[in-house]
Amino acid sequence: YIAHREREMVGPTRPQFVLFGSSIVQLSFSNGGWGSILSDIYARKADILLRGYFGWNSRRALQVLDKVFPKDAPVQPSLVIVYFGGNDSMGPHTSGLGPHVPLPEYVENMRKIALHLKVPFLYLKGASFMREIVSQNMPVILGSWSSLKDPYCSVGSRGFIKRLFENQSLSDTIRIIFLSCPPVDEDKIRQTTSKVFSELVRTNELCKRYSEACKDLCQELGVKVVDLYTSIQERDDWKNACFTDGIHLSSEGSEIVVAEILKVLKEAEWEPSLHWKSMPTEFSEDSPYDLVAYDGKTTLNPSEWTYHRQIQWD
Repeated sequence: YIAHREREMVGPTRPQFVLFGSSIVQLSFSNGGWGSILSDIYARKADILLRGYFGWNSRRALQVLDKVFPKDAPVQPSLVIVYFGGNDSMGPHTSGLGPHVPLPEYVENMRKIALHLKVPFLYLKGASFMREIVSQNMPVILGSWSSLKDPYCSVGSRGFIKRLFENQSLSDTIRIIFLSCPPVDEDKIRQTTSKVFSELVRTNELCKRYSEACKDLCQELGVKVVDLYTSIQERDDWKNACFTDGIHLSSEGSEIVVAEILKVLKEAEWEPSLHWKSMPTEFSEDSPYDLVAYDGKTTLNPSEWTYHRQIQWD
């Protein structure tokens, strides 16, 4: 009972957006980072939860996946934004130590993360799933979890699909966005890297390979993806403007990340929509306790005011 009450200590419950990844996630609340910008945009609409781990690769992410996203949690997130790849893409160290993860393993690790969170519809239509359906003689019209309510979906089929969803994913309602590996400023890395480190092999060619692999995986699984490798380089002065040390994002780099995430959220045909303009604002009703208007007779409701923002986000 006490543990249950602790979960509800701060209310009312809002949708949760979880940022899960390595240092670009952990540092996203520092120096005008993209996490802090999202927290401002979604104030009174959603709680932005930070699960960032400096220096981590996709191997370490898998080691804690069940702890960060337990399947028995009373509340599951509405959105998970995942970023791993920058550390995976580093060249291998001669000692065998370090964060490097070979590209094929990186792809499979990211696949496991996606499938732990949610079994995508496109993946369910794969050959292995269809063979299982055929072997059990189950006529099914597949679409999503709502397909279980389809009159053409038999009781046996419903039970089978329901068990599959429950065994493999957190929730059918979770939405996922992957961030691909961004570029790096190789010259700045060489200039700023501390001598406490052994050689760090970070190149744009490696970043591009891992970014492309992430995008291909997302296309296969039907997962939304932000192509950071391309979007950051669309700015002419990206090397000088978008990084603090050649690797981690400056405020200008974070603004690009936010713009791309909001674009995905606006264009996604998700129900309900998770775009900030479509989400309700908590306790937004008019009140006689609001500031009094110029006429001296009415009040002004500030719930939706955004004038304080230097950037008026779409």
